[in-house]
Amino acid sequence: MLTILSAENFKTIPWKNGLGHTTELAISDGGNLDDFAWRLSIASVVNDGDFSNFSGYQRNLVLIEGEGLTLDHRNGDVDKLTKSLDIAHFDGASNTYGALINGGIKDFNIMTKQGHFSAQVDTYTTNEKVMLSAKASTLIFAYSLSAAMTFEQSNNKTDVAQGALARIENQASDKPADISLTGENMIIIQLSKLK
Repeated sequence: MLTILSAENFKTIPWKNGLGHTTELAISDGGNLDDFAWRLSIASVVNDGDFSNFSGYQRNLVLIEGEGLTLDHRNGDVDKLTKSLDIAHFDGASNTYGALINGGIKDFNIMTKQGHFSAQVDTYTTNEKVMLSAKASTLIFAYSLSAAMTFEQSNNKTDVAQGALARIENQASDKPADISLTGENMIIIQLSKLK
């Protein structure tokens, strides 16, 4: 039920628009840059510029390093991420332009194919114990920026190192499994299958 993906499992690939590189942490089975159900990645942004077009996808972007980024979607919507773990949610088809506030940043990206998966993204800056219910139709990922997380189920505890990705899924039955994650500076992603 718990799989730990460490940095050796991640791969670096070019951005779709060719203007940089991203570290791909996980992608749906059989997925590639042009066609996937969901994808998790971390990008380093060192220059202002246009975002890649991901028409047909919903994007969630979390600031994880640096002093901030302003996203102008050129439709009247603007997201200003200035604190670690600030989140922006936007349509991948938006004509988004990113402007750095004061130097380069890193962001954590969660993308889901519209009509196929939805993503609930929550961030926790202080040390917290988060209770979750792992359903058969939901895939949970957790990532910590600064310290190990502790995964617990049925009194069994497992530590997940900082910078590793925890993948949690309930393959056994339709009965939800109760789990907890304890840590700080965590990103917890719940991917729910829509069809």
